[in-house]
Parts: sequence; structure tokens; C-alpha cells
Amino acid sequence: MAGLAPQPRYRQVAQTLTNEIQSGRYPVGDLMPTEMELCAQFGASRFTVREAVKQLVEMGLVSRQAGVGTRVLGTEPRSNYRQVMQGIADLQQYTADTELEIVDTAMMAVKGPLCDLLGARVGEHWLRINGVRRLPGRKSLPICFTEIYIHPAFRAVRDIGGRSTVPIYMRIEEQFGEQVAEIQQQIKAGTLSRPIAGALTAKAGAPALIVNRAYRNRRGEIVEVAISTHPADRFSYSQTFRRDWRGPTSGEGPDIGR
Repeated sequence: MAGLAPQPRYRQVAQTLTNEIQSGRYPVGDLMPTEMELCAQFGASRFTVREAVKQLVEMGLVSRQAGVGTRVLGTEPRSNYRQVMQGIADLQQYTADTELEIVDTAMMAVKGPLCDLLGARVGEHWLRINGVRRLPGRKSLPICFTEIYIHPAFRAVRDIGGRSTVPIYMRIEEQFGEQVAEIQQQIKAGTLSRPIAGALTAKAGAPALIVNRAYRNRRGEIVEVAISTHPADRFSYSQTFRRDWRGPTSGEGPDIGR
């Protein structure tokens, strides 16, 4: 697909090992080949193999124990997902690692608080898309319920039905020549409403993590807004902040998070 960045080598190796676990080549309870054996099999570096196995550990497919090895725990990824976010590329990878199933689309005239969220005028007709995101594999529980709102200029976007690992904003970029330059994200605590809990096979009123993302173009205009509601026990979020070690100026100390 044009515009979709190629997968790093370690992710390709991780996908192959996942497929082999699911096919029964490495049965549940058995030990996987050693790092050196996998390096030889794939013609890959130890870093690549370690990162690939790390992916399997995070999916809950295997466990690693020093002096013992890597043991197969199951054939299906666990339902909780840990997202590591340091840039737009990580958000693209999150979408590539998971699968969005569209359950409903509708054109709607926006009004009330939704206008504030979208930066829209009352009466504008936006495309609303509802979907359920999950790890690949039909047996896994959904990660979140996502409501997506597409600006009227792009509401005729195509190829968004069914299941997909391609971000919708990338469909917009491809079809309309638009470019998303910035993604603003807000995270807040909440609870699962009854309709969303039903779609996620979860308990209504249970704790939830709600992530709002506004996708903006180079002019700062909103292209898309996505509201994702996650059951608290199925999703965690990790972000790394690095100290700026540029030398102090005018008696100031190092900047943090600037």
C-alpha cells in the first residue's frame, strides 16, 4: 500500500514466529530455539532476534527465563495491549499491529458539544465511523471502541469498510493529497457506557481509559478526530521523556520535556 512504511526486520521475524507458533511448529509448553539458533535460521543479528522475541513476550505468546530459555505459553495473543508512544511513527505501528473492524458509518450534522470537539460549525455534515479495534485473531477480546469523525472535505473517503490495519488518515492522505502534520492527544479516565460495553464484551460502568486524538494538517486544520474508549484492564500506555542535555545557558539548568 502506497505510503505505508515498511515493517522493521524484527517485526517481520516476530510475525513469522507467531505464525509458526499458531501452526503448531512450536507447541505450547515447548521451548523455542535459542537466540543463536534463531539468528542462524533468519540470518539476522542478535538485536533483531531479541526484539522479535520481545514482541512475542508482550503479546503473551511466550515467556523468557534466564538459564531456561523461551517457552511457548499459548497460540493466541492476550487481549490487553501496551502502547508505546514517542511519535507519529509509533501511532502508525499501533495501527499496523492491531485491526480495526468498522461496524457502522453514517453522515451526521454536528451540533452541541461535538462542535467544540471537532472545531466545527453547527450543521456541518461530518462522516462518523464506529469501529472495534482488536489484536489480530478472532478469539481476542477487543482493545477499544473507536468513534472517528471525518471532516466534510474528506467525507467521501473510500476503502474504509470491513477490517483494516491501515490508518484512516492515511487513506485520506492517499486519496485527497492531504498531509497530516500533527496529532494532538488527550487521555482521561472514564467509565464504559452500556452500548460501548456491549460492543467490547465488557461490564457497563467499568473503568475506562479514553483517548482523544485530533489529526491536523500543515495549516492546523482538523482532518479527523478519533475517540477511543478502552476497558482499563485491556490497555496501558507508555511514554518516554528524555532530558535535554544541551549545556545550560545564562545560568539555567537543563530543560526537561521542552
